[in-house]
Amino acid sequence: MFEKLDALLKRYEEIQHLLADNEIASDMGKCHKLAKELSSLEGHVRKYKEYKGICAEIEDVEKLLKKESHLELIEMAEKEAGDLEARRKGIERELEEIVLEQDVDAARDVIMEIRAGTGGAEASLFAGDLFRMYSKYAARQGWRIDIMDSHIAEVGGFKEIIFSVKGKNVYKNLKYEKGAHRVQRVPVTESSGRIHTSAVTVAVLPEAGDVDVEINPQDLRIDTYRSSGAGGQHVNVTDSAVRITHLPTGIIVQCQNERSQHKNKASAMKVLKARILEGLRKQQHKKTASDRKSQVGSGDRSEKIRTYNFPDRRITDHRIGFTVHKLDRAMEGEIDEIIEALAQAERKLKLGHK
Repeated sequence: MFEKLDALLKRYEEIQHLLADNEIASDMGKCHKLAKELSSLEGHVRKYKEYKGICAEIEDVEKLLKKESHLELIEMAEKEAGDLEARRKGIERELEEIVLEQDVDAARDVIMEIRAGTGGAEASLFAGDLFRMYSKYAARQGWRIDIMDSHIAEVGGFKEIIFSVKGKNVYKNLKYEKGAHRVQRVPVTESSGRIHTSAVTVAVLPEAGDVDVEINPQDLRIDTYRSSGAGGQHVNVTDSAVRITHLPTGIIVQCQNERSQHKNKASAMKVLKARILEGLRKQQHKKTASDRKSQVGSGDRSEKIRTYNFPDRRITDHRIGFTVHKLDRAMEGEIDEIIEALAQAERKLKLGHK
């Protein structure tokens, strides 16, 4: 915990030096971003300095007690030491909360991407089931879901669906869903009753703001084409679908769900910024391996995080070895118990508990 607090203090002092630099002060964008970060750290740093000050006072009192022989002075010093220790413990609990809350993305809205993986038609059907599960969970939280792009499979479900989730502390709760979700059940197309195993990948991207990701328009190639699939008379009539390629990274995003080319372009830009931000965060995590250790799972889309076993009505989260036999309720959006278990596991990791 204290390593993280020391890192916060170091970053706070680093930003102070950066803001005093004339070159940075002349860049309004960077200046605004750094000032915002400094403001968010100020209260935490003040609390940590207060804690360190109390620890120094306790140390001084303990030194005095070792030297002092006068009974009355010893009693006064012991009382002072007791009061200081009580304050130290109180502030330490506050510092624990500060360390736990150091997820800069916690309050952000997210863009989720669900893609059918191995398993053919059954994977597409399960992708549809997961979208329904998250939609119901979002509704229970009072969040709003907007579909940005989707490719419906012939048998039902989705080959791919991209959607935004907006509300309070969305990323804080949904960040644990990123990874590969495995389903074990008898497909509707299976006549022999044999259980199949299929997989679906889920990405959870914190929505990026203009300050987080700066994109040079010259780095973009924007193509328009005619929409395909469900959508009414406008399909294959107007070039409303938009594909954006970010040339430096090779990231390609396309959106076609809206009738308006302008709206599809705006949606595609949101997804593009979120994917670029995700790439930047992954680079940061690689540089600081300790950050990775304080997360429940790496967040890699290929990492198998959970299995949904329909015959046994069982869901197992492999990251923490957590199992519940409430699969039917979970598929109706009641995944609070799983998310809370993951949050508690991450809390222990961040605080260095076994």
